[in-house]
Amino acid sequence: MIRPAIWLALASMAFLGISPGGSNAQSRSAVLTGVVLAPDGKPVANAVVTYQSGGGDTPHAVHTDAHGRFSIPKLRRDNYDLRASSHGRYSTWQKNVMVRTGEQKSVTLQLTSGSDLSKTALTQSH
Repeated sequence: MIRPAIWLALASMAFLGISPGGSNAQSRSAVLTGVVLAPDGKPVANAVVTYQSGGGDTPHAVHTDAHGRFSIPKLRRDNYDLRASSHGRYSTWQKNVMVRTGEQKSVTLQLTSGSDLSKTALTQSH
């Protein structure tokens, strides 16, 4: 039979998501946060941020909030590639953004103007 004090401690740990070994789910994952900015430097609400792990997992997407901020929680340790888009404008790819277990990393993605995008496309095609 489990003593009441031990049972209470185990029940409390389970409620808080803490394993008896001392680590919890949050410490085994990482968070990638950031902001998406327009070419003029203003935050972009409801922009799409596409991200994919370096291991080639299927791309995923999140949206920015009213202040242009986004958060991607529960990531595993890996390199990630990110890109933002909104109303036909795109940021350049941020490649190999390394996140580590228990870490919160922040990035800024700036959308290019239409003329910048066409120059990038021409450069990449040659």
